[in-house]
Amino acid sequence: LFGRNYFNRYSAPETEDERAEILAEAAALKKSAVAYMHPEVGVCSEDATLFGRNYFERASAPDVESMEEAEEKAKILAEAAALKHLARDYMHPEVGVKTTDPTLFGRNYFNRYSAPETEDERAEILAE
Repeated sequence: LFGRNYFNRYSAPETEDERAEILAEAAALKKSAVAYMHPEVGVCSEDATLFGRNYFERASAPDVESMEEAEEKAKILAEAAALKHLARDYMHPEVGVKTTDPTLFGRNYFNRYSAPETEDERAEILAE
């Protein structure tokens, strides 16, 4: 029995160049992944000829928003905050309801003293 090593033979292709290319591609992928996962870091330009133009702070930029747009925006943000509060209440029922009005109260119709007995009904249902 014998085997042939295809990587260490004299006619094997050069792997050092391929290894360097693979390592360079891995480094570029890592840099892209870090930039994607951490947007708070910002962009660092290495070339002095790179620049960007801010279209919002230029002198000829239009006004930011009118009064009607500001009111509409405030209404939309208030609705979004209310929806967020409702979603939080729905997703976390263990938090409970907090009231600030002392005249508000609720009755538990299942645990009150005058509630009908349900043990007999439960036992009958379980027996069937």
